[in-house]
Amino acid sequence: MENGKTLKSGEFLVDEISFQDIFIPEEFNEEQSMIAQTCKDFLETEVYTNIEKTDAGDITLMKSILKKAGELGLMGIALPEEYGGFGQSFITQMLVGETIGAGYSFSVAFMAHTGIGTLPIMYYGNEEQRQKYVTRLATGEFLGAYCLTEPGAGSDANAGKTNAHLSEDGKYYILNGQKMWITNAGFADIQTVFAKIDNDRVLSSFIVERNTPGVVVNPDEHKMGIKGSSTAQIFYNDVKIPIENLIGSRGEGFRIALSILHMGRLKLGANVVGAAKKTINDSVKYANERKQFGVLISTFGSIKHKLAEQVIRTFASESAIYRVSKDIDELIKKNKTTFTDKGRATMDAISHYAVEAAILKVYGSEALDYVVDEAVQIHGGMGYSAEMSVERGYRDSRINRIFEGTNEINRLLVLDTAMKRAMKGDFDLFGNAAKLYENMDTITDGKNGIESYFEEKLSVIRNFKKAILLAIHGASVQYGKNLIQEQEVMNNISDMIMETYVSESTMLRVQKLESMKKEMKIFKAILDVNIYDAAHKIRKAAFDAVHSFAVPELACKLKKVMDILTVTECVNIKEARRIIAEKLIEDNQYKF
Repeated sequence: MENGKTLKSGEFLVDEISFQDIFIPEEFNEEQSMIAQTCKDFLETEVYTNIEKTDAGDITLMKSILKKAGELGLMGIALPEEYGGFGQSFITQMLVGETIGAGYSFSVAFMAHTGIGTLPIMYYGNEEQRQKYVTRLATGEFLGAYCLTEPGAGSDANAGKTNAHLSEDGKYYILNGQKMWITNAGFADIQTVFAKIDNDRVLSSFIVERNTPGVVVNPDEHKMGIKGSSTAQIFYNDVKIPIENLIGSRGEGFRIALSILHMGRLKLGANVVGAAKKTINDSVKYANERKQFGVLISTFGSIKHKLAEQVIRTFASESAIYRVSKDIDELIKKNKTTFTDKGRATMDAISHYAVEAAILKVYGSEALDYVVDEAVQIHGGMGYSAEMSVERGYRDSRINRIFEGTNEINRLLVLDTAMKRAMKGDFDLFGNAAKLYENMDTITDGKNGIESYFEEKLSVIRNFKKAILLAIHGASVQYGKNLIQEQEVMNNISDMIMETYVSESTMLRVQKLESMKKEMKIFKAILDVNIYDAAHKIRKAAFDAVHSFAVPELACKLKKVMDILTVTECVNIKEARRIIAEKLIEDNQYKF
């Protein structure tokens, strides 16, 4: 994979890249495809065959399945070879996350172990900690959990009350407190626990072994979905933690927690694509078997609409995921030439793309919610029956909008983090926005002289970005530093940003597919509908924001400009969706 131009996190708002600069799923090499196939085979042989038992709460069975995954090497994809892993690229890690995402509760347990349960030690631990713990987490000998959330500290992670103080002999930290909603709690051998030392303002993080006296794990919670995933409260009663089990330095825990959450959001974005593809397959297979009024329901226009829309949102999410994954791989390579610690070099690169991580988390989880909801609808009454896998998928999907920071928090982070990056000097957001605002009267749709298909799509994306800059400038002038308190407006602008990033990613992917001499009819249909819908969503979000922050006279002026900037070419949406649906129906599975 050749190096190309890369953008800093959020810089896509004011700059652009060529299709040659991105990675798309159609470029997976033979090794990556073999790894993905190994994951698929594992799901078929070990996960799906045991799913009724694991969903009934058999955590011993889930533990054994996880250990089998470790024996196959699937636990070590992200870990360097010197610690028992395979040292795969971030792109490959995301491919594994996507493939395993079709595994329902197993996916949650697997990703919690391989991600948030292992990587804090790998990326922030010292060499002794890595040799002692990471090498055994890599093989599944140890299983991991991540213990951050507390009863009074959910989205506000730093508000936790769990406390640690140094023992009189200086050899231990004495830990007291409570954690809740801990994935893998019922069987995890190693826990990464966040607590404040003495009266510190911020968290520190510790490695806690489950069998340490004073660690008490409650019975598993009863949940709406992901029933096969062990989720429980953990209590710490005067737990003696060796001082050498402090991860990083004192007070660094909050930074570690945030960085790991950025990574978790990215990988959740991959997970939900895998879940969506599995659900689409279930949907089209049922539609190709079920008859009503004497014909297959897959022949009905209303069903074709649903199937096509499932594909479009999944394809778009996938396009954005692998675009940012390549950016991260490039930054990891660059960091390793300047960082003394390779683990921190990797984590710095992953956490740098915080804007995109929040986008993928929100867009992907909401796209999956659409896919599973329509899957139930396609199945009709049978979709409401526990006999069908779409019923499980529907329930399991809902947690993704809460995991890794709620979508409400992440929506705010999209805009807030982009603005903070700009204020740090990563890119000139505010200067570009102010200049555009000053010349608002001269703005046109910029389409004079455009002849090619992709030039037209690019002009639309550029206009979306102008609309975002105008909204940011107008809101910033009106609210100043208090903009963060205006969450409704923040959400409007974040929605504009998310739709733009995903549409741009989809456009670049389709353009690259054309350069690879692929048959373009299907892909152009996907892109046409995606951009058409994005334009209408962006226009609505822009109007909502403008009406919220602008006086009537200015609002009217801005609305006229937003109208210009959200115009798209005429598209026969019905026919485009039918083209997509008919390919899906013919293939009887997702093969885009």
